[in-house]
Amino acid sequence: MCGFIGIAGLPGRDIAPELYEGLIALQHRGQDAAGILSFDGAFHLRKGEGMVRDIFSAADMARLKGNLAVGHVRYPTVGGGGSQDAQPFYINYPFGVGMAHNGNLTNFVDLKEAQFPKENICLESSCDVEAILYAFAMGLQRTLRKDPLEHRIRTAVENVFERVKGAYSVGGVLAEGVLFGFRDPSGIKPCIVGRRVTEEGEEWAVASESVAFDVLGFEKVRDLENGEAFFVVPGQEPRFVRVAEGPHTPCIFELVYFARPDSFLDGISVYKARQRFGEALARQWRDEGAPTPDVVIPIPDSARDAALSMALELGVPYREGFIKNRYVGRTFIMPNQAARQDSIRRKLNPIPIEFEGRRVLLVDDSIVRGNTSRKIVETARRAGAKEIYFASTSPPLISPCPYGIDMATREDFVARGRTVEEVRELIGADYLTYLELDRMVEAAQAPNGEVEGFCTGCFTGRYPTEDAAASLDVIAAERAAMRV
Repeated sequence: MCGFIGIAGLPGRDIAPELYEGLIALQHRGQDAAGILSFDGAFHLRKGEGMVRDIFSAADMARLKGNLAVGHVRYPTVGGGGSQDAQPFYINYPFGVGMAHNGNLTNFVDLKEAQFPKENICLESSCDVEAILYAFAMGLQRTLRKDPLEHRIRTAVENVFERVKGAYSVGGVLAEGVLFGFRDPSGIKPCIVGRRVTEEGEEWAVASESVAFDVLGFEKVRDLENGEAFFVVPGQEPRFVRVAEGPHTPCIFELVYFARPDSFLDGISVYKARQRFGEALARQWRDEGAPTPDVVIPIPDSARDAALSMALELGVPYREGFIKNRYVGRTFIMPNQAARQDSIRRKLNPIPIEFEGRRVLLVDDSIVRGNTSRKIVETARRAGAKEIYFASTSPPLISPCPYGIDMATREDFVARGRTVEEVRELIGADYLTYLELDRMVEAAQAPNGEVEGFCTGCFTGRYPTEDAAASLDVIAAERAAMRV
């Protein structure tokens, strides 16, 4: 899971500094690496490992000339890492194309090791956007430069959809002076188009989350549909091209954890969705006859909105019982379990007076391996809690994500092959419940009838794309090799 933003500014402007601000707003989507690619007749690139604020200098901003640019923040998945995999990527021949993406290709190994070598294409990295980049360029080669731009973009994206499998949204720049974006045929990864009206004219942008627009003065126009492309020449009106048809199944885990609460995805307020998760969880809590807590405490930050709604629905006081060190990154997206374990000790510190002698209901967005949950329960007990109940705003995670969320392999999930009672014992809680899948989906869908279903593969083991399950064996093999 990564984040990107691309901007088509009016001619004569240098928009890299604004792109920097947009990447800061998307930093929650990736803390491993970042980069900006600008274009003013030539490509200018700066990328590296680390946080956005640590990579770019004033000299970099002065060098990143051009009114077209795309930026990226990277979250590493299995097999990736290092500066060679930082995005964006670009090529100058046979066409000048640069791009960044959010997602994961389920057939990347086959493309890199089998299909592309047959065509004398040698990928230099383990970053799958490089495969998308070449597939896009190969599609452009099927067209003539005199062909209408819409035809050329459509043909290029069609070739991507034919060759590249998995989940991905893309933002990029053509050296002809075009900003473009497209979303995978299942619409798993988010992709939003925005507009900013100035005295000189309109400027357009494409991004992973609408929050990137808010800080730059853009208004959200709409989400790209699944299998849809968008392109715009600065100073002109954008075009939207439907390239592939099929069911639209966005990732529900975006609403659970990844997206910022002030974002809108597919017309759904992330903030409101999490509130509804909490309300649904409270109703389920009562239906189960679960014990009544003295206080509800969230595991900050992504569970906070759900916990407050749950407390209000239950009529129980809500309290902030953990103080978060904001200089520690998001533990879920850290590159390995050792880093997660080290971080959780530094990340959360309890306020003992909120725990002492109380029956405490802890609310978190999910339980993956169970290690973090166990540490949190232990911390709450040391702070003096009389009893500790634990509620997850999502169902049990039982299957890996082949689409770019580095959760775990099959054997790592604490809930896989275990009952809720067995998981409760492992994390040390006195009571445990997970929000049921049907209740979660209903709560997520409430405001937007156009989203008929979501990708819930991590909860069910059933995925929207055909080759997803097979790719999990590759992920498991890579992770096993990393453990040796």
